[in-house]
Amino acid sequence: MEETKYNGPEMSRKKLFVLLLTAALILTLFLTRSRCTDQSETVGEDDVAVAPPEEQYLYISPFDSLFRLYADSICDWKMLAAIAYVESKFDTSAQSYRGAQGLMQIMPATYRHTLAKMGVSDTMAQNVELDIRVAVRYMNDLGKLFSFINEKERINYILGSYNGGSNHIFDAMRIARKNGINRYSWSSLSPVLSSLSDPEVYNDSVCQYGSFDATETLNYVRKVTRKYNEYKSRDLMFRAFEKLAENNKE
Repeated sequence: MEETKYNGPEMSRKKLFVLLLTAALILTLFLTRSRCTDQSETVGEDDVAVAPPEEQYLYISPFDSLFRLYADSICDWKMLAAIAYVESKFDTSAQSYRGAQGLMQIMPATYRHTLAKMGVSDTMAQNVELDIRVAVRYMNDLGKLFSFINEKERINYILGSYNGGSNHIFDAMRIARKNGINRYSWSSLSPVLSSLSDPEVYNDSVCQYGSFDATETLNYVRKVTRKYNEYKSRDLMFRAFEKLAENNKE
C-alpha cells in the first residue's frame, strides 16, 4: 500500500509550545480542583448538613479579597492586583527611592491629599486596606481628568499618570495637538512623551512642566497591561474549568 503523506500546514514550534503550555495549565488546575473536591467531600457520619461552597476565585495574592471588595468600573480587581504586583511585588513594606510607600506605592503627598478628599484623618500608618482604597480613589480621580478619552484608551492615561503624574501627560498632549498628532491614542502619544527629555521639545511654550524622562512611565504602562492581561487569561481559564466541573456534577 502506498504511504499516505500529510500535505497540510505544519504546526510551528511556537504554536506547539503554546498548546503544550495550555494543556499543562489545564492539568494543573484539574489536579488542584480534584484535591480540593476530595477534601470537601470527606464528611463524617455525625454531619447533618453541608453548607454550600462559596464562590471560587482565581488566587493571585493574599490581598485578593480586598482587591475584589474595592474594585470598580475603573479598576477591576485583577487590574488592582496587576498594579500592586508591578509596584511592590505584593510587599506591604516596600519603599521606593522616590519615597513611595506600601503595597500600592503611592507618594506621601498624594496619599495625604487623597485621604483628605475621602474624609479620612491624615495618617501614614501602614494599612493595606487603606492603601488599596486610596489607590482606587486616586485612579478614579485620574479617570475624571481623562474622561474625554474613550474607555479603552483611558486606562493607559490613568496608569501613565499614576506612575509619572498627569502634568507631563497633558504636556505631551499639548505638544501632540500642536504637531497634528493624535493625542487621544496612547500609541501615538508615547513617542511624544519620550521626546519630553529633549530641550527643543520641553522648552516649547505649550510645555508647562519642563523636562521629563518618560522611560519608566512607558515601561510601567506596558508591564501593568501585560500582567493584567495575564491575570485575565488565567481567570478565564479558571472560570472555564469551574464551569466544566459544575457541569460534571450534574
